[in-house]
Amino acid sequence: MKQLRPLRRRRIPISQSKKTEYRTAYLFLLPSLLGVGGFVFLPFLDVFRRSFLQASGHVFVGFGNYRTVLQNEAFQRAAGNTAKFMLVCIPLLLTLSLSIAVFVQQSKTYQKLMKTGFLLPMALPVASVAVCFKMIFDRHGWLNLFLRQFGGKGADWLSSDSAFWVLIACYVWKNLGYDMVLWLAGLSAIPKEQYDAAKVQGAGRWALFRYITLPQLAETIFVTGLLSFINAFRVFREAYLLSGDYPDKSIYMLQHLFNNWFTSLDIQKMTAAAVMLVLLIGGILSGEEFWKNCREKKEEQRK
Repeated sequence: MKQLRPLRRRRIPISQSKKTEYRTAYLFLLPSLLGVGGFVFLPFLDVFRRSFLQASGHVFVGFGNYRTVLQNEAFQRAAGNTAKFMLVCIPLLLTLSLSIAVFVQQSKTYQKLMKTGFLLPMALPVASVAVCFKMIFDRHGWLNLFLRQFGGKGADWLSSDSAFWVLIACYVWKNLGYDMVLWLAGLSAIPKEQYDAAKVQGAGRWALFRYITLPQLAETIFVTGLLSFINAFRVFREAYLLSGDYPDKSIYMLQHLFNNWFTSLDIQKMTAAAVMLVLLIGGILSGEEFWKNCREKKEEQRK
């Protein structure tokens, strides 16, 4: 008997027009690729190399810099505060913005007014927002003056554990409108006929939201959560403007640590911590992308 040869996939030839389109696309992308490669990728490779060396003498120390960073008390505190901020802020921001988006979409009378009100913080500079919150929660701020008018005792909100929740409120208020716009885009893509058919069968508001709205917002949840995760790393601006270089221990973030190490030119710790942070963020983003691809494959198999 003749041995069967495995079937080979036929390569579909690319037309000349497609080749021209690809060349044109790469030509337009070339300046950006050169910029990213020259100003981001190559410097990061140098940072990765330096993370295994001593700052002076360029002596190879292996993972010594990484062990020093992981055992550093300031790094542990900053990493813990950043993780805590992410775990509290992102779910809170997503839940509030989704609730407001559903309410705004269902409201017909004051829809434009509410959109303008929630989008207004986006137009304000971060410095202005931080100054407003500082005027409210400072030791001599408006909140303490209000409490003392009614016989209460003021507190130093920005120099205690309350500073963490002040930072949460500042960040959520600033970014609430941005996430609301993303949710509204996803909600507008859901056909109204599905809601009408479910209402005819006696479905209530919670049933409509659970069985129609949420399943069809899966793509929007992924995009909004990803953008909120990336934007949450920029909270250093708010924290720095509220409390300066050395804030209360509850809002001492990784960006504060990097800023202080950069000021003191502690290259060994800074390079090792930067590599670990990039790997962590890259792993989280890759995990989210893997989850998205698995979900899309399951949906295709169902169809």
